[in-house]
Amino acid sequence: MEEKRLSIPGQKNYEYAYEQAYQLAGEQLARIEDLEQHCHKSDARYQVTDSRKVITVKFLNQSYQIILPDIDVSLVGGQEEVPIREKVLILHYFNLAKGTPMANRLITFRELPEGTVYAPTFAKRTVRPIMNYFNQEPDLLVEVAKKFGGYQVEYGDVAVAINAFSRVPVTIVLWRGDEEFAPQGNILFDASITDYLSTEDITVLCETLAWRLVRSLKRG
Repeated sequence: MEEKRLSIPGQKNYEYAYEQAYQLAGEQLARIEDLEQHCHKSDARYQVTDSRKVITVKFLNQSYQIILPDIDVSLVGGQEEVPIREKVLILHYFNLAKGTPMANRLITFRELPEGTVYAPTFAKRTVRPIMNYFNQEPDLLVEVAKKFGGYQVEYGDVAVAINAFSRVPVTIVLWRGDEEFAPQGNILFDASITDYLSTEDITVLCETLAWRLVRSLKRG
């Protein structure tokens, strides 16, 4: 008997995976009955215009609209297409948000669910790009972070906190190093972050943030 094979879309696997994730996140959003109440949990803004419902979410110091019933995510006042993995990230943040107050206690990636297992991959995708471009002049991180609503905090030699989402502060810490120790870096989170994003989403978020910081530095 001839073996039947599944038809695989002519796309890269990760693109197909994000499209599936986007569809699932949209379906989950559509099942939320009280959108206005749910907006309070994520500090989103809710509006109803004609037959559309509009949710506005702040992400990396920019406003994004989620429009229902189409479940379309777009940048407010911008023409460029939002990358699909950022669309997924925004939907996941809104859908998962529990409205939990800040714990005011910082944790490392290793303290997240399965964080110990994925910590090396996380560091490679997020901390390494920051170190590669900022370890020689870590003070530049403070200036670049301001473009994303970031501000300096007292950790390590140089550190900044950036509200990636309204309820998801991300703290980047750099140590200059000396003759004995090489420069080091780390990314810290408020302990409440798991009530807003999964461990996988946190990795995508930090990778997105890291490369936005790098691109901003390159543009001067």
